[in-house]
Amino acid sequence: MKIQDRFFKFRLPWWGSLLAAVLLSGCITLLALWCQPNALRTVLAHFKAQPLLIVLNAMPIGLLVLALTCLLRNVFFSAALVNLAVCVLSIANRIKLEVRDEPVFPRDFALLKEVGSAMGTYDIHFPWGVIAVVLFASAALAVLGVFCKGQPFPIARLRGWLGRVLGCAASFAVLAGLILTVYASNDLYNSFSVSNAYYIPSVFNELGFPYCFCHQFTTYPIDKPESFDKAEAKSWDDGGETGLGKDVHLIMVMDEAFSDLTDDDAFAYTAENDPLPNLHALQNDPHAISGHVVVPGFAGGTANTEFDVLTGMQTNALSAATTSSFRAVNRNLDSVLRLFGDDGYHTSFFHPGDDWFYNRENVYRWMGAEETVFVDQMEDLDYKGRWVTDDYMAGFIEDKFEEAVENGELLCNYTTTIQNHMSYTADKYGADYEYPDVPLTVSVSPEVETLLKVYVEGARDADAMLGRLVDYFSATDEPVVLAFWGDHLPYLGDNQLGYEELGSEVALSEEERSDPLCSYETPYVIWANDAAAEILDWDAAVEALDLPENHKLSASFLGAALVELTGRTGESPWFDFLNQLRRELPVVQKKTYLTMDGTYTKIISSEQEQLIDQWRKWSYYIPGVKQAETGFVMMKSRIIRILADH
Repeated sequence: MKIQDRFFKFRLPWWGSLLAAVLLSGCITLLALWCQPNALRTVLAHFKAQPLLIVLNAMPIGLLVLALTCLLRNVFFSAALVNLAVCVLSIANRIKLEVRDEPVFPRDFALLKEVGSAMGTYDIHFPWGVIAVVLFASAALAVLGVFCKGQPFPIARLRGWLGRVLGCAASFAVLAGLILTVYASNDLYNSFSVSNAYYIPSVFNELGFPYCFCHQFTTYPIDKPESFDKAEAKSWDDGGETGLGKDVHLIMVMDEAFSDLTDDDAFAYTAENDPLPNLHALQNDPHAISGHVVVPGFAGGTANTEFDVLTGMQTNALSAATTSSFRAVNRNLDSVLRLFGDDGYHTSFFHPGDDWFYNRENVYRWMGAEETVFVDQMEDLDYKGRWVTDDYMAGFIEDKFEEAVENGELLCNYTTTIQNHMSYTADKYGADYEYPDVPLTVSVSPEVETLLKVYVEGARDADAMLGRLVDYFSATDEPVVLAFWGDHLPYLGDNQLGYEELGSEVALSEEERSDPLCSYETPYVIWANDAAAEILDWDAAVEALDLPENHKLSASFLGAALVELTGRTGESPWFDFLNQLRRELPVVQKKTYLTMDGTYTKIISSEQEQLIDQWRKWSYYIPGVKQAETGFVMMKSRIIRILADH
């Protein structure tokens, strides 16, 4: 006689097992929510106000319990396994939030290297009390499973393994269907009230970890290109050597909503009241390159422009669905910062905003920034309205530059400003702020007039920041290359109201424009001080770039052009390829291309199509396959070191 046969067993009818599955799923959901760092009562208060969240959080857990109940024919054993799995995942989410201020995403299952990285980098405080409760609950359910079993299914043909497998498969199929439909719905996800929709950890806390985790299965995808071959992509990526570049500091400033909108014929500015005198002066400077950069989005998407410039990949090509590039990044990436870092530069990122916004704190670490500084780490901040001023950021860059020089370091810095961020309402800089009039050759509504006054004030300050940096770096003997550009055009009212009243082509459909991509174009200038111009042999270096006559570039080629300009051809096969492609098609925006002769087209040659295809495949390889393999090697090495230390 088997030992377990000596104990009394209670057999639940099939409906009893179903009822138990529902009740236990509810309990597991509550326990999983209790494992989170925020108070359970706070979560339940959100659920009380939005009852649908109760169903959305409990449903996937219930279907998992049902699937295993069909397979094991024991609801308590099934609940024990699901409870352990779900709560361990919930605890992992809690730990990741505490050490990196980022939730656990489904894609993290493929990122085992992050486990090793966290073990070696962070001081992790495991919630042992919570872990003990979860283990006790799972053990208690398992013990109940010994004494309480389910009765055979009433349909005789389904009492064997066929019925078990079919029941399990059906439950998983329903769960998969819900994840691909209900849980994938951005409209549903965005319909719930949260305190800060841009702060993902807060959203996870308020909407519930199970629901948010399931929603993330279909968000921020990277599509695998057709006929992608890992070995082929790996062969492209081989080669390159460090230390080939010229020793010049590189300062990159991406200014919020900076544009030359005021150059439009609708404005009547003169040399005396020009809001962009420094930009215009540099356009005629012998040590400067100026033109327009074509960014990925209109009136928004700052982080996507950062991604395109620094990595050479394109946000708009990552997926057929709308995606946020920084949310698709979750491992080390090749970037301009990493390339200069490999050359011994001190690499840094400065932004007078919160580190959690767009997950910048983690993303810039993955892109190779040795130092990141956000608003909470900056001292003696200078505000204009609610935003940190561009002038303050100019001074901050100067201070950090001097610090690098004192340390004997070359600096490669990327700064994203924030002052001219929307909204452009009259109270942006305070209720009593006096805005200069904006001279126009057209009539606009009072609403648009206010938008323009407020926006141009910010653009004027951005131009002053550019002028201050040029003056500062002109006075140093250190060789400096300064790149300055806008992240996107400003938002001037719903349905492009401001652009329509100004008579701008931006308000027209792409087919009606003489410049089909005008809604994505912002000015850029690349300037070298005398010391850098001499080291780079400026005129020869600029000529060798082979820029198109109008100097237009996709944002994804701007970083590559800086790599080549500073003498780093041969250091990275990836950036060398980007510069090769740039010479064929200097602008690529989805299916619209700008050729070297300044012609926009949607039809390109077969050779150019092959280059675009290679670009897409290589872009998939870099953040996906390559870094996953690198992560595995890093994790293996880290584990070996940990074992050796012990």
